[in-house]
Amino acid sequence: MLCLTLTGSTLEEDRALVVKNRKWISLAELRLDYLNPEEQEEAAVFPNMVDIPVILTLRRVSDGGRCTLGEKQRLQLLYNTAKGDFAYVDIEEDIKKCDLKFKESGTEIKVDLESSLRMRNIKIIRSYHDFEKVPADIYGHISKLAAKGDIPKIAVTPKSMIDVISLFRVQQELQGIKDKIIIGMGDFGIPTRILYKKCGSMLTFCTDSSEKVPAPGQLSAQTMSELYRSDKLDDRTHIYGIIGNPVYHTSSPLIHNPGFLAIHYNAVYVPFLVDSVRAFFKLAEMLQIHGFSVTVPHKRDVQPYLGRITREVKQIGACNTVTRIQNMWKGTNTDYYGFLAPIAEEVSKGTIHSALVIGAGGASRAVIWALHNHGVKVTVINRSLDHAKSIASETMSSYDSLENCSRYSGKVDLVVQTTSVGMTPNDTEDPVPALRFLGNELVYELIYHPRETVFLKRAIAAGCTVVQGRDMLMEQGKLQFEAFTGYHYPHWIHPEL
Repeated sequence: MLCLTLTGSTLEEDRALVVKNRKWISLAELRLDYLNPEEQEEAAVFPNMVDIPVILTLRRVSDGGRCTLGEKQRLQLLYNTAKGDFAYVDIEEDIKKCDLKFKESGTEIKVDLESSLRMRNIKIIRSYHDFEKVPADIYGHISKLAAKGDIPKIAVTPKSMIDVISLFRVQQELQGIKDKIIIGMGDFGIPTRILYKKCGSMLTFCTDSSEKVPAPGQLSAQTMSELYRSDKLDDRTHIYGIIGNPVYHTSSPLIHNPGFLAIHYNAVYVPFLVDSVRAFFKLAEMLQIHGFSVTVPHKRDVQPYLGRITREVKQIGACNTVTRIQNMWKGTNTDYYGFLAPIAEEVSKGTIHSALVIGAGGASRAVIWALHNHGVKVTVINRSLDHAKSIASETMSSYDSLENCSRYSGKVDLVVQTTSVGMTPNDTEDPVPALRFLGNELVYELIYHPRETVFLKRAIAAGCTVVQGRDMLMEQGKLQFEAFTGYHYPHWIHPEL
């Protein structure tokens, strides 16, 4: 189930959010602490305003919420609102037996909040939040939460791939607890939200695309349902992904997931923020991941874990695609052919004799080798002259300092920009402002966000033919898709990268 967290300030706003997201969600969480005070008094009617089950939550500031009431007042408001037709009420783990006092006909009576909810068959979600870490005793913590027969919910903050493994192990360690909610918050936790069923979680939370994110790492309902199809994944779903650090800027899920759907292939492609390649390979075995893309800074680090590598990986020294074959991992490099594809005609005609490659990082290696292997004379320029010299010596190329870029104005047939300078959010920067374009160069940039950088706009204004980074991204993605599935990428799919 995908549960939409409602953060409107009025009940009508929340109802509108449900209507807007209805086709993607199975239930909603009414965040009472986001409502205006006068709206809170009327919130008991909300379940009758929508056509899906509703979770009632009144979250304290210390647990990531907005409620600043005293504890007795908060629980009193929760009790009063819970008189509505709610399917679940969320109560924090540290709330013990709570007797609330009322006066009816002049007589003071006591009511226990939890007992009153159970008497009305409202299911209690017993929640625990940790915005700093994943507790060492997480499995015992979940068991303790479930001891009363309530639904345990943990929302914790993984800070490493090892922590992520701990969350995915919940299903294996606590199979006896059928209904539970497992949430990994923050960037490391995003895969646990997408693959929530692999954690043994009965649901995961999502937000409206236009609303403020109420919890770190929450994705929109539309993204969760349409791009990742999280609510439709099952035990037979093949898992693929991309690893990197950073990684969430990637557009690769926009290529692969629509491709899987188009060929009716039961698979999902998930981004993983990875701090330790070794730990990720452990997770890959646990989840039986079938293949993954590799981006900065792990293109070299994955190689010791591979049973086979292709000629391009050996030559370039970088791997961007890993697939599982015959109980081992195979490494390939689709950047090499993906880079060449948009300029294949010029290369085959022999019209590119010389090239200036800006940058000497991991992305440039495939570019330089691809050009070198097709007889193009390459000069590498880089801010660090030592790095430029190192990669030039490996590839039998020339090298120079970035500050000397003006020397090459109008002197080469092809200019390739491989650095991240000019990428969103730093899209006002230009890696080589002193390099002038005469209009007869072919200019190629690997950045794909934004579509046209300052660098590329200068080339277009000068009359140059340009190749955008999205072209290479799409071409190398198609090759990865074939490596993953054994099928050609569906020609009728045109992702909005």
